[in-house]
Formats: sequence, C-alpha cells, structure tokens
Amino acid sequence: MVSLLIGHKGSGKTKRMVDMANDSMGTTDGSIVFINKNHRLMYDLTYRIRIFCMEEYEGITNSDEYIGFIYGIISSDHDIKKIFIDSILKHADFKLSDLPEFLERLGRISKAYGPDFIVSISADKEEMIGVDFTNFTILN
Repeated sequence: MVSLLIGHKGSGKTKRMVDMANDSMGTTDGSIVFINKNHRLMYDLTYRIRIFCMEEYEGITNSDEYIGFIYGIISSDHDIKKIFIDSILKHADFKLSDLPEFLERLGRISKAYGPDFIVSISADKEEMIGVDFTNFTILN
C-alpha cells in the first residue's frame, strides 16, 4: 500500500510523518525505515527507526536509481513493514512529472515485498498531473 501526505511547504507533513513513524514502532512487529533529505530529523525519530539521509547518497540522481536504492534497503532487511519517504521532490532531482511512474512502482514493490510506503509530497493534488489517486490512500 502507498499512502500520500500532500500539501505545500509548511503544512505540517513532516511533523505528521515523524509522529506516524514513532507511533508505528509500538504497533508494528517489524522494521521501520525513514528516508529524509538530511540529518535534521535524526533526534526526532526513535532510535529503533532506521534513518537514511539522502545527502549521503549523492550518486542517486534519478527515479530509477532511487527505486534501486529502495530495493537495496528491502533486500537487506526482509522484516521491513513501513518505509516513510519525506519530501520526495527534494530527493534525487525528482520533478512532479516523475511522480506517476514512481508511485506506481512503489505500489508494485509494496505488493511484491510487503512494506507499506508513506510518501510526503510538497504539492497540491491538482499539480500532480497523471497520478491515478484511486491507487493510493491520501492521509490528509
């Protein structure tokens, strides 16, 4: 399953994601991953959540490489239940036009390997042209 938190910068998406990730530790019987642009949230998340800071992975420059990165994360831990991706448009030179294919690929990964994805996107729903929202859960 892929869930989306959408809205412009300053609308509280990151705080909500951090709260959701921390709350999930008490109810999830597996691993949780949080992918963020930088180390800013490191101390806001419980120590049991695996944090990836994309600034450390400068070689990931497009959505195909990002999907490969996600496959690598999943292959290293088969108990991952949730993967939070904060502000995807700030990672790997993503553009709004990359979102439809990227989100569909996350959906296929979720079905094949089990983790749920929670993705925050700094845009309005109307700006996300080509995204079939019937395939995703909108959390806000």
